[in-house]
Amino acid sequence: MSISNQSGVLKYSLLIVGIISLFLSFIFLFIFNNFFLFALLLIIFIILLMYNFIKVSRKLYDAVGTRVMLFVTISVIFLFFFLLIVLINGSFSILGEESISELIFSPTWKPFSGEFGLFAVIIDTLIVTAISMMIAIPISLFSAIYIAEYAPKKFRSIVRPFIDVLAGVPSVVFGLCALLVFVPLVRDDIAPFFGNTISSGFSVFTASLILSIMVFPIIISLCLESFNAVPIALKEASLSLGATKWETVKKVIFRASGPGILAAIFLGFGRAFGETIAVAMVIGNQELIPKSLFGPGQTLASLIASNYTEVSSIPILASALIFVALILFVVVLIFNLLGYLVLRRASKRWKY
Repeated sequence: MSISNQSGVLKYSLLIVGIISLFLSFIFLFIFNNFFLFALLLIIFIILLMYNFIKVSRKLYDAVGTRVMLFVTISVIFLFFFLLIVLINGSFSILGEESISELIFSPTWKPFSGEFGLFAVIIDTLIVTAISMMIAIPISLFSAIYIAEYAPKKFRSIVRPFIDVLAGVPSVVFGLCALLVFVPLVRDDIAPFFGNTISSGFSVFTASLILSIMVFPIIISLCLESFNAVPIALKEASLSLGATKWETVKKVIFRASGPGILAAIFLGFGRAFGETIAVAMVIGNQELIPKSLFGPGQTLASLIASNYTEVSSIPILASALIFVALILFVVVLIFNLLGYLVLRRASKRWKY
């Protein structure tokens, strides 16, 4: 290895060591409250960073830009581990009092009595997410198919911006609309139609309805991108062989855009599973397994939102809520990893 290459490797190695020092300095400051180690590691980071910029080549701007981008990229990666460490550290108090199995499988949530069972909340979260996805997936797919393949160009150009804007609407706006429209609708019409006359409208079903609407624009937008990416030659070849429009959609477009459709569903699941404000406004906020879909419930995310005001008065409750956040973090991480594996297999299977 030449001297210049060795110098470059040394510079990058020292830069990485400096970034690790910066990451550790924040851990010592915010988690262990050790200002001395924070200052020491921060000084080490600054010295190593300055060393990397002392001897730069004549292509100064390129060198600076490369190092800045490297720093930003590595910082994003460390941010993931930083969040994980913060959540694990904050969960130590509650895990010292109760085991993980007791927290997950106990159905009783009474923080003022020292009971922090999450089983009912986990079941409610799964029910709400499953129902919202069951409603959202078929409607979103059919809408995307119509817009991409059947709708006139003028209609397509009008509808597409509205879908994109709808995806960026704040969740509290959806929650307010659900409070004004869906709660009375479920209470006065839908629940009595199914034989439930005592529903207040604040229910698991109401939360599922608003979540499905919030997921619509995400799945539709990503499915449209996948459908539009299918080569026109594939569609024309199918139609030239005598296939109908629907047969082309079903056997060619769906097959070619399968990975994109799965990605849309995974992203929609993440939005539904972790949604907080809109759900907290209409679900009823009661930590119990509902006897029917029109009864009140609670999700993991809404549990954090509805209990954060008592955190300062009950430290163990703060730790329990951080543990709930850790569960959300881990579940979404696992699902994304599974989704990544499924997408890899689907990409190999659906080559065209």
